Amino acid sequence: MSLSTLDPRTALVVIDLQQGIVGMPTQPYSGAEVVARTAELADAFRAKELPVVLVRVSFAADFADAVPGRTERQARGLAFPEGWDTVVGELSGHDGDIRVTKHNWSAFHGTDLDVQLRRRGITQIVLTGIATSIGVESTARDGYAHGYHVTLATDAMADADPEAHRGSVERIFPRLGESGTTAEVLELLAKTHS
Repeated sequence: MSLSTLDPRTALVVIDLQQGIVGMPTQPYSGAEVVARTAELADAFRAKELPVVLVRVSFAADFADAVPGRTERQARGLAFPEGWDTVVGELSGHDGDIRVTKHNWSAFHGTDLDVQLRRRGITQIVLTGIATSIGVESTARDGYAHGYHVTLATDAMADADPEAHRGSVERIFPRLGESGTTAEVLELLAKTHS
């Protein structure tokens, strides 16, 4: 893990830290730990007047807007409780934050995330969230493909599957960007955005 710099126009992109996801069992960090570290990053980004993007996943009650492809593990037929897609309170309530709703794994696919970032001159994204190997990795892949510098705060993300988390962190993320801890991102933010 090594972080070199944060561009002058860097945004924090938070993936799926919402009521129905953060309470699920995750590894190697709990949802509460991921939320606490992400909230610390969000506060620091807001203090530096850098964008914070809160991404949530949501679907229509009949799943008409869900990905239709056949898979071995279908999500169709699930029933979600009221408010499952509400961003957790520790991160919500800031009018200046950008809000994105996705219906796919990646926060870029089928949303206005790229437009929101480009109109603000963003060249780098710092990613946090749940699940590492699904929403975070998919967004990192698309962010890289869209030409953003990608930074991954690896202790501010978790997964239901510890092996999947480890595979993303150790094998995939080094090919997409730079990884570091929340503390390292905060230290670099303080140095580069005085």
